[in-house]
Amino acid sequence: MTADTPAPEYDVTPVSIEEEMKSSYLDYAMSVIVSRALPDVRDGLKPVHRRILYAMKEEGYDWNRPYRKSARIVGEVMGKFHPHGDTAIYDAMVRMAQDFSMRYELVDGQGNFGSIDGDRAAAMRYTEV
Repeated sequence: MTADTPAPEYDVTPVSIEEEMKSSYLDYAMSVIVSRALPDVRDGLKPVHRRILYAMKEEGYDWNRPYRKSARIVGEVMGKFHPHGDTAIYDAMVRMAQDFSMRYELVDGQGNFGSIDGDRAAAMRYTEV
């Protein structure tokens, strides 16, 4: 800039950093809760459930096909659609295979998928869907 040109005017509003952090975090937290943690009102599924079912359809997991290891579909979902760890994906798939967890079984599982008494499901290498 030269001495002849005036400095540009900026519309700067001073904001307390504490207030900005509070409001920004609250907005982000609500966004995460609404988009990920709460089931969708249309079908009752969370995004991880929807991704599992989509991956199973894409890979040809149909009712008339033989069972395949759960680890295969967990790896497929984690690699293509849901990079948040295999435990979250497997736990969601187990819940869809339990007849006591959801109104309808969305996944036909074979093996130890836990019990109503709180027993955990077997590791994904021992179960099949």
